[in-house]
Amino acid sequence: MHQAYRTMHILCPACAEPTDHRYLFSKNECDILQCATCGLARAEVSNFDPGGYYTNDYFSGVYPDGYADYRGAEPTLRREFARSIKFIGKYRSGGRLLEIGCAYGFFLEEARSFYDVAGIEIAKEAADFCRQRGLRVLTGVADENALAQLGTMDVIVLLDVIEHLPEPQETLALCRRYLNSDGIIMITTGDFASLYARLSGSHWRLMTPPQHLWYFTPESMRRLSRSLGMRLEVCDHPWKLVPLSLITFQMRRLLSKPGPSVRHGSHIGIPVNVFDAMRCVLRKL
Repeated sequence: MHQAYRTMHILCPACAEPTDHRYLFSKNECDILQCATCGLARAEVSNFDPGGYYTNDYFSGVYPDGYADYRGAEPTLRREFARSIKFIGKYRSGGRLLEIGCAYGFFLEEARSFYDVAGIEIAKEAADFCRQRGLRVLTGVADENALAQLGTMDVIVLLDVIEHLPEPQETLALCRRYLNSDGIIMITTGDFASLYARLSGSHWRLMTPPQHLWYFTPESMRRLSRSLGMRLEVCDHPWKLVPLSLITFQMRRLLSKPGPSVRHGSHIGIPVNVFDAMRCVLRKL
């Protein structure tokens, strides 16, 4: 879209209707548009192949907007995931749990002491790794075929995944159909309405199109929940235990000083909270 054309009327997945969208800026050759009603921003992307992008390279420091050393950070990540599972247990304890975008299965490893777990992962090597550890994980995306194979769930989890989905409203509507009565969907994603995001603009740490397609706000999450026939039960901004290697890796990107992946520090977890990432619980009505 030409920068001079600064507003357009298009469908907003959160509002579930066409709304005015304004042009914000361009990043990585992608125009960023924002809904004037709910604040949900989107990246206008073309010629991006998720299947070719989300490979082992994404998890091992090859891409500057990926992970520094995901597998090496397993102990730190599992400590953080254990906290998330304790949080989920306050809203739905026990039952069947599905994680969409489960990577190497570290969250599922922690969760299977409390839930009957399954996962879906687009990266073949990561999905194979999960199955080698005895986890029920399908390779691919969360479509009708995959969810039909796995059956109904009590909890569906998307940890830093919704921003990658081409059609987030459609995917969540499908998830709702496969939720048991009073089931929940737990989502973590960036908060584009946060002070840090607003001050940073195109330099925000999570502004990484074309892999991040959507930039949610608390209001857009409320509207999205209503459009799905769900209730937004929780929307908070918790602290997170982050591997030191990932912090170093991301700081290099933000300072425009990319380099080879730094793996030392993967076992060291640093408590971080700049209040630009939100955790949402949606409950089926």
